Amino acid sequence: MSNFRTIDRQTPYLFPPSMEDWLAEDHLARFIVEAVERMDLSAFCSQYAGRGTRAYHPEMLLALLIYAYATGVFSSRRIEQATYDSVPFRYISANTHPDHDTLATFRRRFLNEFADIFLQVLELAQQMRLLKLGQVCVDGSKIHANASKHSALSYGHIDTQRARLQEEIKQIMALAEGADQTPLPEGLKLPEELKRRQERLATMDAAKAEIERRAQERYAREKADYDAKMKQRQDQEQSTGKKPRGKAPKAPDPTPRAEDQVNLTDSESRIMKSAGGGFEQSYNAQAAVDQESYLVVAAYVTQAANDKQQIEPMLEQLQSLPEPLGRVTHLVADAGYCSATNIAACETASIEPYIAVGKEAKTLGVLERFAAPEALPEGANTLQKMQHKLKTQAGRALYAVRKCTVEPVFGIIKSVMGFRQFSMRGLEKAEGEWRLVCLAWNLKRMAKMHPSCVQSG
Repeated sequence: MSNFRTIDRQTPYLFPPSMEDWLAEDHLARFIVEAVERMDLSAFCSQYAGRGTRAYHPEMLLALLIYAYATGVFSSRRIEQATYDSVPFRYISANTHPDHDTLATFRRRFLNEFADIFLQVLELAQQMRLLKLGQVCVDGSKIHANASKHSALSYGHIDTQRARLQEEIKQIMALAEGADQTPLPEGLKLPEELKRRQERLATMDAAKAEIERRAQERYAREKADYDAKMKQRQDQEQSTGKKPRGKAPKAPDPTPRAEDQVNLTDSESRIMKSAGGGFEQSYNAQAAVDQESYLVVAAYVTQAANDKQQIEPMLEQLQSLPEPLGRVTHLVADAGYCSATNIAACETASIEPYIAVGKEAKTLGVLERFAAPEALPEGANTLQKMQHKLKTQAGRALYAVRKCTVEPVFGIIKSVMGFRQFSMRGLEKAEGEWRLVCLAWNLKRMAKMHPSCVQSG
């Protein structure tokens, strides 16, 4: 006869249950609660007036959001439900159940304050002797915006659609004039139909103006690059007395292109090429990862589809880090960041750059991997010098850590934590949420690194 344990769901607890007994001592939820308890949340608390119904404490709501993002729960409704269903969520919320509207409002209200919490987490890592800045690896990744690419409207399509809507408005007005003589189709409400088309026209006019504004911004950037290239060619011709080889750069066009688009759901997001092919409505999330600890030490979001202009904004963030964290000495980035201007910006900031000049062959022979680089030609330019530095043994060793430093962090954030799309719309809100994601990753990583606080699962 089998010997089974008795199933008893009816007997009440002899003593009140304690969640302290239900959660392992080394659980991530405990680590996050203890970390948040050590933070200065005066910027949060000062924004509560103290009137009306007593509010949930920012300390609890912040810890709840961080743990949710660290474990792949981003919906405020799912977080609310988890405070009923999940022991770690119950532990963090102290057995209370803030509703989804409270959670969503808290996240949206304090997006700017997450920047300070991000820095406080880094300072905590330094106090725990888990972080000492030195070499950082920089990269970017496309994160889907909270908008569909099918909600985008192209400049070339606007005029076609405007003509169609204007023709329909004329038809509606004609129907209205003859309504007394000719009965209207059942269910047709002319004022509503007219209003809908007029609103659509206004939306298209605003979209067209936005595309034209962006075209002027692009023209200003391209014109500056064009002038710089033309000046370089002129200087070369004056110094050598010979006409430069190759075609002269083409002057930029200030007019909008037919394929230029604006998204009607999130106008600040952009169409970007995705890694798997095709195009998606996205933002470009940037991160600088410390090579020793794998902690994200700087993070922001940009609308630019490529990374060419992102070194200087990243340098500004790295230089503004608190002094106790140490000083960045080396910056490693792939070929997407390469330009003479970016290399010069790193050197001006007293940071030694290791930025790939171009894509290197994936497989190199033994002799090629260990061969000394050819001597630099006389009068070598900035890019030639960088290429030579990366072919030295020291340069190869430093650059080799990039793929196993910053790329795994993005991979874990997107595939393990599951963050692949922003919840809120607009560049500022996307950047605030990206900082929340990165500080959640940092605490998750710190819990793994700290010997007495290793996450149990």
